[in-house]
Amino acid sequence: MNSKYYAILMAGGVGSRFWPVSTKEYPKQFHDLLGSGETLIQKTFSRLKRFIPAENIYILTNELYEDLVMEQLPEIDRSQVVPEPAMRNTAPCILYAALKIYKKNPDALMLVAPSDHWIENEEAFKEDVTRCFEKSKSDAVLCTLGIKPTFPTTGYGYIELEKGDNEEGLRPVRQFREKPDYVTAQSFLEQGNFLWNAGIFVWSARTIIDAFSKYQPEMYSLFETGIPVLNTEQEGEFINKHYPQAENISIDYAILEHAKTTLVLLASFDWNDLGTWGALYDELAENQRKNVVVNGKYIGQDAVGNIIHVPHGKLVVLDGLSDYIIVDKEEVLMIVPKSKEQDIKKVRSVVGEKFGKHYV
Repeated sequence: MNSKYYAILMAGGVGSRFWPVSTKEYPKQFHDLLGSGETLIQKTFSRLKRFIPAENIYILTNELYEDLVMEQLPEIDRSQVVPEPAMRNTAPCILYAALKIYKKNPDALMLVAPSDHWIENEEAFKEDVTRCFEKSKSDAVLCTLGIKPTFPTTGYGYIELEKGDNEEGLRPVRQFREKPDYVTAQSFLEQGNFLWNAGIFVWSARTIIDAFSKYQPEMYSLFETGIPVLNTEQEGEFINKHYPQAENISIDYAILEHAKTTLVLLASFDWNDLGTWGALYDELAENQRKNVVVNGKYIGQDAVGNIIHVPHGKLVVLDGLSDYIIVDKEEVLMIVPKSKEQDIKKVRSVVGEKFGKHYV
């Protein structure tokens, strides 16, 4: 186990497209959506601690979820939880964590990864990340893992490579492209030099801090004044005062769009961001005609392609219903077509406004 390896797990999101299971008080990453006996954050932590020391894995989350993190990951120390006092996208929290880690270990190599994604081949994941660690140790580069696209989705950002660059291994990034419309996504696949952006990054703490200093000098200056108190009892007071002043911006736009040393490695593992109920169905269904039932028991006829999430042991009876999302959770029963899964986020907002925030 390499003591220079560190990880930052991003665990501050609400997962609004997984409503009504995922709510502001108890979001997606803290649920066992796969019915595996482990929550998504627990599965991710287990995957990382196979090759990264458990004490070097930090959890970046909203301060609302600090106790939830400690409850689900009891083996970590509370100092490994990095709470955000305000939601400011990914750039400020990554800089904050990088400064904390660099102060602790100037030779640190960092993995930044979402806490709620699905990865099939964990050994391949380890090998890919380790390859990026080794590159980051020897060179001042910013590495990311890209996923070979299999269909023209509008739900992911894309990484564009130089045309004609068919070399294996870490390759230069031409540019990052935001989530496209369907026609643009189709053209990306046809061109053949685009990968899905999985939001998984590897770099040395020193390199990413230098990048912030160069490309985001105002944000860097905001946090630089607090370096003397990081990893001390005074850290919380400083962060609560200064963090909300940081710009709300993603790491892609803040740093990776500007940096000339960004490299991408084509991932050798199967990946799914589990961003919607349909994505969850795709991972759990053995074929497209199967009904997927999480937690409950099922009997039915003339019903195919449904995903059903109910309390443990609840019996579900279906007849004549196909390609629906059916979620039964305490005060909310949701039944919507899978084709309208992207509208769930909007429905959640309407429910909150009309019936009260405790529903969302």
